[in-house]
Amino acid sequence: MRKANIVNLIKYYANKNDVGFRNEALEIALDFDKNGDSQLAEYITALLADNNTFVPQINDNELTFLQKIENSKEPLPLPEIIEKDILGIINAIGHNVGVNKYLFYGAPGTGKTESVKHIARILERDLYMVDFANIIDSKLGQTQKNITSLFEEINNCKIPNKILVLFDEIDALALDRTNSNDLREMGRATSTLLKGFDSLNENVLIIATTNLYDYFDKAILRRFDAKISFDRYTIEDLQDIAVEIYEGFCHKFKFIGKNVRLVRKIVAMMDPVLSPGELKNNIKTSIAFSSSNDEFDYMRKLFEKLTNKSIDLKQLQKEGFTIREIEILTGISKSKVARELKEE
Repeated sequence: MRKANIVNLIKYYANKNDVGFRNEALEIALDFDKNGDSQLAEYITALLADNNTFVPQINDNELTFLQKIENSKEPLPLPEIIEKDILGIINAIGHNVGVNKYLFYGAPGTGKTESVKHIARILERDLYMVDFANIIDSKLGQTQKNITSLFEEINNCKIPNKILVLFDEIDALALDRTNSNDLREMGRATSTLLKGFDSLNENVLIIATTNLYDYFDKAILRRFDAKISFDRYTIEDLQDIAVEIYEGFCHKFKFIGKNVRLVRKIVAMMDPVLSPGELKNNIKTSIAFSSSNDEFDYMRKLFEKLTNKSIDLKQLQKEGFTIREIEILTGISKSKVARELKEE
């Protein structure tokens, strides 16, 4: 939280600007959440929530095409440029002007679905995911009927401004109709989806995700109020994210030796460059598979996984690793490393 946030809170309060005050408080909550203090973030959003927060929004027993899922409570590391877009969505919902349909696109593992879970939690909304397995049917015309029923379920919720509906991997219905195997059937399904979006209660928040943005039906793309790319991670962003993930594991695995600077160097050498999700899996498995009797065994595994290179003294020196870092990566003492490098 920055000094500017406090100044803005006081200014909005003095000017009786309720919308500005609420949005500034939500920005503070998002900042606390980003830095791992999810309890304080939830407390702030709970204070801002109205009396309908805990009223059941949909009778879950009557649902056919929606599944309620839990919001995420783990910190979500995102680059600042994407984080600002997420905050923009939260602000737009606070302004209540009917800007309610968003598309998150990008490669797998870039944080699209997890971001939706965090938005639902910050906004104190129940989160429902569309069950495409039940919607798509081989019977002629049944898929269109199911899509119609889906939007009836969504629009029949008791308090529409308290739910968020996730169309995760909406590609199943939204790919270009001219490239589908069954043009006529998929064309009807897509047309029905368009009608559903057009008839949607503007108080319901819809977020869809896709890995196949370039193949999307253009008519459906126009239905979204904003389209946010998650393919905007720089190497520096990935280094910051890796360190945040890494430090979280350091708290769980007490036997490992900690060296943040070395992790940043290894991530900078990634080949190929991995998504945040893949990066997290590689850090986790490197630690999980390491020997508890060797505090830096995981670091060697991580180096080989991320760089696809074998550990070589001379090459490490050329890459700018210090004698201490080479000692960690090779398991050879500093004196011996220095001697061997000098001999070479």
